[in-house]
Amino acid sequence: MPDNETILYRGASFELGHGPGYYGIWPAGTPRPPSIEWWPETPEGWQGAWARYNALETPGTIVMTGQGQGPGEHPGLTGAGLTDSRLTGSGRPDRRGLAAVVLLVAGVVCGLAGLFPAYLSGASLAQQPAELIPHVLYLAAWAASAALILSGGTRRTAGALLGAGTGIVTFGLFFADAGQVMGGEAHLGAGLVLGLIGWLACTAGSVTALAFWPVAQDLRAWRDRRAWRDRRTALGLALVVAAALGTAITFAPSWDSYIFRTPAGVVHSLTAGNAFANPGPVIAGNVAVMVALVLVAAVAALWRPARLGAVLLAGAVIPMAAQAISALVQAGEAVSPTQFGISSAQASASGLTISAGLTAVFWVYCVFVVALAVACGWLFLSSRRAAVASPPPPPPAARTAAEVSTYG
Repeated sequence: MPDNETILYRGASFELGHGPGYYGIWPAGTPRPPSIEWWPETPEGWQGAWARYNALETPGTIVMTGQGQGPGEHPGLTGAGLTDSRLTGSGRPDRRGLAAVVLLVAGVVCGLAGLFPAYLSGASLAQQPAELIPHVLYLAAWAASAALILSGGTRRTAGALLGAGTGIVTFGLFFADAGQVMGGEAHLGAGLVLGLIGWLACTAGSVTALAFWPVAQDLRAWRDRRAWRDRRTALGLALVVAAALGTAITFAPSWDSYIFRTPAGVVHSLTAGNAFANPGPVIAGNVAVMVALVLVAAVAALWRPARLGAVLLAGAVIPMAAQAISALVQAGEAVSPTQFGISSAQASASGLTISAGLTAVFWVYCVFVVALAVACGWLFLSSRRAAVASPPPPPPAARTAAEVSTYG
């Protein structure tokens, strides 16, 4: 690259920099062709160049090159929703990152192995589609987390947050399963043991990878910008937490509905699945799910940059969406009278038929889960708009004397 040209930001396909008297955007790669667009080297020109660069470049790939200023010293970098290449790294993860990936991969392998042995009371997850699907979705989220961490760069933090969000919320779900054994309602199977080991390894791997992110620095920047006074942030926090609270509240009541009919026209209905109609350990697990969901949603709404908060929230939404899918699958399965203490012979002799359905509370739950999914997209898009609307200050060459006293 010519000595009189400096690259300031680099993305997946384009680079933004400045030359003698102008800002320019170049295609990434070497040999470097002439700039495809340019603007005068003024504060206004910098704003135009920054907006155009964000429109051309892939979201989430922009990193600061550190030329012209020391890495991490560019004011406004955190507020623009970008990450410093020194902090996130543009290459593959180091030993600590590889350790996180190894833990995640080992956890996924254990989880896959746990699908086939007996889980609770002799039946494996593979034999129960309604129970199999949620666990497969958890493992898919952790596998995606490992892939993102391994890719390095800004994706490393996104992968760590995705895996952490899933791990935090699923803790209560796995604890509730183990609580059935503690309460004497089921027998411990090898599948449950492998599942618990897999959860522990995946969550530990996600937390290990998350240690790369300079959380303390991010919190200081958030405090210094007084984001807690920003009306948009407060509104977003209120909406996300409200959706999470609605999801948590509707998670507890009964979802399953059964209707019993006889040839004589006798009809009887009952509901099942109330989270609090269980032994104490199972109730504790269900409460842990609800509390974890609300806390993770609140943290995600306040996380900066907001696009990473969207990833954290997505990790928490996956297990809750999996529970809805599981309920739909179970409602579509044939109902055996034996689960209500009626033998098949007795049901056949009396002409008893049992049909399964879902309560109105379940559909309200689905609405709140969809609202959380929409919140993920809103957080991501709001971060994208903030990056374009609030560009970092221009490099030193374009500052006036008054600006130098402000930023210098």
